[in-house]
Amino acid sequence: MNVLVVKANNRPSSQAVSSKMFEAFMENIEVENVTVFDLFEEYTPYFGQDFFAIFGKLQNGETLTDEEQAMLAAQQKVQKLFTEADIIVYAFPLWNLTIPAKLQTFIDYVFQAGFTFKYNEQGQMVSLQPNKKVVLLNARGGVYSTEEANSMEMAVNYMRNVVTGIFGQEIMAEVIIEGHNAAPQNAEQIIADGLARVAEVAKEVNRIAVKA
Repeated sequence: MNVLVVKANNRPSSQAVSSKMFEAFMENIEVENVTVFDLFEEYTPYFGQDFFAIFGKLQNGETLTDEEQAMLAAQQKVQKLFTEADIIVYAFPLWNLTIPAKLQTFIDYVFQAGFTFKYNEQGQMVSLQPNKKVVLLNARGGVYSTEEANSMEMAVNYMRNVVTGIFGQEIMAEVIIEGHNAAPQNAEQIIADGLARVAEVAKEVNRIAVKA
């Protein structure tokens, strides 16, 4: 059982709740094969025209520059870890109503026709790596679970749509800690309750690994 933990916040846990969630998960996970991919520590150049130029060169049999080879290797590293993982854990905050740009880059690296999806002869999308379980660990200082605010939240909603709708993978657990900034008088309890749930999710991953 291979577990990939994607850390998408470089703020210290003393300042960031999603970093606390990452630490709580790591403190309780006991699976032997756990890989942490820290998006702010790893070389993850943003996805754009430079990558499309690389793909064009590869198709034409042209030689890549050293920089282009490094960029391609960065994407290939992510794709290899993604492919090998049985369970993928994403620990990320809500920043400006969406996910951090570094997490978007990770998704861009794997959101690729021929890798995570394809179109069949009927033009329907087919998921190519559906046999994975996913855990979403998210923190947001405001309250977005209400009907009025939910449509504004583009972090968890986005990850749900990508993970289930495109990749065809199962979200086995979600822990969302919210409202600790909106209600500072309750922040300590809100965070403590959420971290306890994170610990339980880690223990559930341990149980799945034992059965595998």
